[in-house]
Amino acid sequence: MADSPLRPSSLINTVYGAFLRRLGGWISVADLVTLMSELDVDGPAARSAISRLKKKGVLEPERRGATGYRLSPGAQPVFDEGDRRIFGSLEPAKLSDGWAMAVFSVPESERSHRYQLRTRLTWLGFGNIAPGVWLAPGRLLGDARDMLVRLGLSEYVHLFAAEYAAFSDLPGTVSSWWDFPAIEEQYAGFTEAYGPVAAALAEQPAVDGAEAFRHYVPMLTQWRRLPYLDPGLPAELLPEDWNAVAARQIFQQLNEVLAAPSLRHVQEVTGLTGA
Repeated sequence: MADSPLRPSSLINTVYGAFLRRLGGWISVADLVTLMSELDVDGPAARSAISRLKKKGVLEPERRGATGYRLSPGAQPVFDEGDRRIFGSLEPAKLSDGWAMAVFSVPESERSHRYQLRTRLTWLGFGNIAPGVWLAPGRLLGDARDMLVRLGLSEYVHLFAAEYAAFSDLPGTVSSWWDFPAIEEQYAGFTEAYGPVAAALAEQPAVDGAEAFRHYVPMLTQWRRLPYLDPGLPAELLPEDWNAVAARQIFQQLNEVLAAPSLRHVQEVTGLTGA
């Protein structure tokens, strides 16, 4: 497992998202603690993280002979959206597909919603082009609409399907709307951590389930931040040495090699077979 300061709650989210949703959505606390121990998370830290996820409404307690937790109904669409972003947005958008534009105005008396809107739009990959005006590739329009409705923020926002017409050097201007150096730093960290793992596994004829799980969960946990920070801008607008390409190739290679044996390992540890 590559060294990375990943929180136990983030690792648990990955285990639920990558495996447990396909196995009925529930796991006993004992089995979850066992899986976390394989990721160097001790029992008290794992149980504390489970408790925090329960308080946040991500997990709900459910007893099936043993004490356990399942994903809450409210968390399901968030994980579904995550799948679309993590696995479905690996290629740059097309410039011809246009843009999603969000324009919002929030009364001063409700400024906490203003902060929430900025935070959530940034997390979706929107860039800030002017006060209260945010832009993203057009393919993110549906995700933005779903997020705004789910969080009860739609009354403050106008969403547009937009097209850029004229008057600016768009590649140069776009670089001021998104923090390219910060995004590249995240990609570089991923490549540094998991490039050697991908190279080593490519030399192995096979990888066993436990080893796959130890690599896959931290790798996917670190990767799943990136499709949100990086909106997948059209290639014409990106720096020539954009390092996302190499990082995506590493992710795709590791996902192909590790996902299936990791799932089998979770099934062996838990005895779960499906919904």
